Amino acid sequence: MASSLIHICVAKEVNKYLNRDESQLLIGSIAPDIAKLINISRDETHFIDYEENIPNLERFLNKYKSYLDNDFVLGYYIHLYTDYIWFKYFVPSLIDDNKIIKLNNKKENFDEKKFTEYVYDDYGSVNKKLIDDYNLDLKIFYEDIPKIDDIIEEIPIEKIKVIVDKAGLIIIESKEKDNILFDEDLINEFVEYAVDATLANIDNLNIKNG
Repeated sequence: MASSLIHICVAKEVNKYLNRDESQLLIGSIAPDIAKLINISRDETHFIDYEENIPNLERFLNKYKSYLDNDFVLGYYIHLYTDYIWFKYFVPSLIDDNKIIKLNNKKENFDEKKFTEYVYDDYGSVNKKLIDDYNLDLKIFYEDIPKIDDIIEEIPIEKIKVIVDKAGLIIIESKEKDNILFDEDLINEFVEYAVDATLANIDNLNIKNG
């Protein structure tokens, strides 16, 4: 999955056009990842059916499209759409003929556990640079969490502070180092692509600006 900070960057850039409540939208944009912290199924929070890791956006919209005027729900949808792009298009670009493509142009046999380890290691370095590139003040991590309407049945809204605190801690603990799979430029390209694709999708859904 894309990192919490990547999700925040995408949501923040999208919100430049939507003008929604930023705190609600950004918290919604990391909310689905609460699953791993409270021992509930990621398949449930991410609406995953048959294709591994790829959210079923249609199933989410069938249930919650009428609630997309709620900023938290819209942020949640932006998270799912970003993950859809991440797993459908970005992750496959890092794998060729069942081999992992590294930044040094070397390849190694694909191993899911090792690949996931590489991805999370790279997040630590990329996170710090994203904060500067997208001028993030990250106020959601040190201000009181706003009241969030209990609409998304797939997560316990009373525990939302768990994911906010965890994401903040991950960002604080990020360390710059040599990356293995992707660098800042590649992630910036992903964010820009995800923003454009998300805005086009939101326009097709006739979602109103704030």
